[in-house]
Amino acid sequence: MNATVACTQQWIRRYHPKPARRMTLVALPHAGGSASYFHPLSAALGDDVEVLAVQYPGRQDRRHEALIGDVHELADQVARALMPWAGPVALFGHSMGATVAYEVARRLADGGSPAAALIVSARRAPSVARTDAFHELDDEQLLKEVLLLGGSDAAFALDEELLRLTMPVLRNDFRAVADYRCAHPEPLAVPVTALVGSTDPRVTVAEVDAWRRHTSAAFSLHVFDGGHFYLAEHPGAVTEVLRSALAPHFSTET
Repeated sequence: MNATVACTQQWIRRYHPKPARRMTLVALPHAGGSASYFHPLSAALGDDVEVLAVQYPGRQDRRHEALIGDVHELADQVARALMPWAGPVALFGHSMGATVAYEVARRLADGGSPAAALIVSARRAPSVARTDAFHELDDEQLLKEVLLLGGSDAAFALDEELLRLTMPVLRNDFRAVADYRCAHPEPLAVPVTALVGSTDPRVTVAEVDAWRRHTSAAFSLHVFDGGHFYLAEHPGAVTEVLRSALAPHFSTET
């Protein structure tokens, strides 16, 4: 097994392999999130879209691996893991994953294989500066922040072992997001679709709309009722938006 294939197997989870796919969608999870978050979406998108869910180190089956606390390094590794994939590839990132997806898109473009589309969710544009320091909170305050975002069940607060295991991952990811700086702000020649919840407590519609500055191609904004994890409230509508964004770029090969 060569190094590139091994890297792909380490980073990518294929929950529903689709031999007849006409598009590959790379899905990148939120802070503290894992590849399994995208299992339902992988099934819902249909036989012509295969989802490659990215598994960051330090969680689930990679829980014994060292965490990566730098968005640029994450993007480097994900871009490398995608090298064996042929045909049109699009990127979808939620929250922190949107920032990682953007950086992966830049690397794919620089390598001569630009993404067919970039879909970003619940994350302010790279050009929107703000100072966040959630990683500096103590465990109790950080847990409150996670529950405010809706990214965890309330029972999480009662499970001390789960809390102990998850806090380092959350803190690492929040630090990576806080330290991130966009090094190359020139627009991508890739269409961008942006999604956001209308009552998201950590990002405004205007901050998400600012993604239009980062593409010289088409841009669209979709606002859903709900908060940071609006996706769970509108799975059908989100799936429809994703398919609409991807369909123009489907491979014509059969």
